[in-house]
Amino acid sequence: MFQLTELQHDALVELFNQGVGQAASAMSQIVNEEVAMSVPSILFQTRAECARTLANKEGRRICAITQHYSGAFNTEAILMFPEEKSFEIVRLMVGQSLPMEALSEMEQEAMSEIGNIILNSCMSTLANIAGRELEGSLPVYHVGTSDQILGTPGSQWDGLVLTLKIDFNIERHQIHGYVAFLLDLSALQDLRQYIDGYLARLTG
Repeated sequence: MFQLTELQHDALVELFNQGVGQAASAMSQIVNEEVAMSVPSILFQTRAECARTLANKEGRRICAITQHYSGAFNTEAILMFPEEKSFEIVRLMVGQSLPMEALSEMEQEAMSEIGNIILNSCMSTLANIAGRELEGSLPVYHVGTSDQILGTPGSQWDGLVLTLKIDFNIERHQIHGYVAFLLDLSALQDLRQYIDGYLARLTG
């Protein structure tokens, strides 16, 4: 199993925390309310373990936005919410007056925008420590079970999943989000190397 040292883990949490702060600021402007996001907790799992964790904690269908990134390393980034929470987010974005039918029509576009903001904020932190650009694809919207969202074994992404658990607090709405990065062994080794370089620069 891939592991980071305590120092590497803490550095990665701090870097992602910076990205989460940027995402919170951008979301606050979109929903016109203060958005607080928790310090991300980081876990490395297999895809099957990640799917089981999501299923056990959420137990229902998931709204997901995916983007592929290449450059410093290749990864598939996925932002996931419980499906019913996506309607709450869309309503906050567009106001309380629209009927449910209109919200349903706007859900895909609105959630793709949120996904693009949060995923790009997280990925920018990785690009910064790598000192190289990461090119992202357009966001793709999915709804399904955790197994359907994370895919089946045998595809390109048979490595580990780096999972960030982030709690979104939008005024009185408790919205739990998950960001997963599908990483193969090469990408994991690159990530560890980039973290070591970042730590070396901090210590001079």
